[in-house]
Amino acid sequence: MTQDVEMKDNHTPSQSIISSTTSTMQHLKEIATLIDTGSYTKEVRRIARAVRLTIGLRRKLTSSVLFSFLDFALVPGSEPHSRLSSFVPKGDEHDMEVDTASSVTQASSKHLPAELEIYCYFIVLLFLVDQKKYTEAKACSSASIARLKNLNRRTIDVIASRLYFYYSLSYEQTGDLAEIRGNLLALHHSATLRHDELGQETLLNLLLRNYLHYNLYDQAEKLRSKAPRFEAHSNQQFCRYLFYLGKIRTIQLEYTDAKESLLQAARKAPIAALGFRIQCNKWAILVRLLLGEIPERSIFTQKGMDKALRPYFELTNAVRIGDLELFRTVQEKFSDTFAQDRTHNLIVRLRHNVIRTGLRNISISYSRISLPDVAKKLRLNSENPVADAESIVAKAIRDGAIDATIDHKNGYMVSKETGDIYSTNEPQTAFNSRIAFCLNMHNEAVRALRFPPNTHKEKESDEKRRERKQQEEELAKHMAEEDDDDF
Repeated sequence: MTQDVEMKDNHTPSQSIISSTTSTMQHLKEIATLIDTGSYTKEVRRIARAVRLTIGLRRKLTSSVLFSFLDFALVPGSEPHSRLSSFVPKGDEHDMEVDTASSVTQASSKHLPAELEIYCYFIVLLFLVDQKKYTEAKACSSASIARLKNLNRRTIDVIASRLYFYYSLSYEQTGDLAEIRGNLLALHHSATLRHDELGQETLLNLLLRNYLHYNLYDQAEKLRSKAPRFEAHSNQQFCRYLFYLGKIRTIQLEYTDAKESLLQAARKAPIAALGFRIQCNKWAILVRLLLGEIPERSIFTQKGMDKALRPYFELTNAVRIGDLELFRTVQEKFSDTFAQDRTHNLIVRLRHNVIRTGLRNISISYSRISLPDVAKKLRLNSENPVADAESIVAKAIRDGAIDATIDHKNGYMVSKETGDIYSTNEPQTAFNSRIAFCLNMHNEAVRALRFPPNTHKEKESDEKRRERKQQEEELAKHMAEEDDDDF
């Protein structure tokens, strides 16, 4: 009795793996049918839906499933079949079982749509990237890009944009990102001539990332300013564009525009894209500090971000207090983190803001204070701290950071009486900026609304309503996984 139970238990994992693989294969066949239908009817939405469904299956892909699908979708022995099969690693011990199960329902197609061939490149490349086989992914992506150059169909644009992304990712992971810059420029030029706006969006972001990876900010800005502009088709690509734009504006000292772009990118990014939102918040925090603002504490306590933003919280605390010694300590303590985030140069710029904040606190606390005491409180470690303190105070007075005068004869800084801020136009300006921000957000939300066509002309039948609700449920189910993959 016990032997029978043991034998049954031993067979259960194998049967579950086969059933799971067969189910995955059945889903891929349905996706292939959807792509075939979209290619025949020239409906881009069907191709986009096929890509979304594939993202939901990516964790279930195995070598055996890919071999079976390639045998089903492509003609065995053909050039695309042989090329793609060479990229897929050899399957496991269940290959024979899966092949037998899939061969029964294998369909031979007389005419192979180009969309289905490109989709096969996409699914193989997706599997290689997930398996971290970046060398094989480079070869596969290069072959797919070479094939795409000979095709000019709008139904392929959705899949092509994903291939562009993984093409750049595979080269970035192997440290060869500079090699494909010329190819990306040529692809962007072709996409512009073909009016492939989704491809232009994706390739522009990949080129900006390529330039920023090597700190070529001037070239990135020249490309961005001369690239054609149009309404965004993908929220993920628009978020990336805003993030890269914010980084460029920060390096160019345009902090106000940079702050707006970075905050907008962080706000528009999906909740699942945690890593992307963390990067946006890191740069936004530094930009706000450079503008003389102190970020709210709630920014550092967001769910899943507190650990990653801890170095920037301590840096913000040092700037808020105006303690130059504490600022140096934090800078040295988290130097590796700042170097990895590539924000070290921005933090060097913050030294002046720390000194200015400390000087502002001194001017508020003391109506008159000697320059040696100012140098001591600012903790200026230089050969002539009194002279440095005098020049710092003079520059702060000239820039309007503090309202004071310098008594050069007696060596004192004399602060003027603080006026009532509500008697000025500053509160009105602050309220106006907040109102403009809210109105802008409302307008963007209205523009983002989408309605089915002709809803006001014809009533929806029960069958169409059920079909629409089913499609919406499938879309909502796969959107979270798709957003996580895109970032």
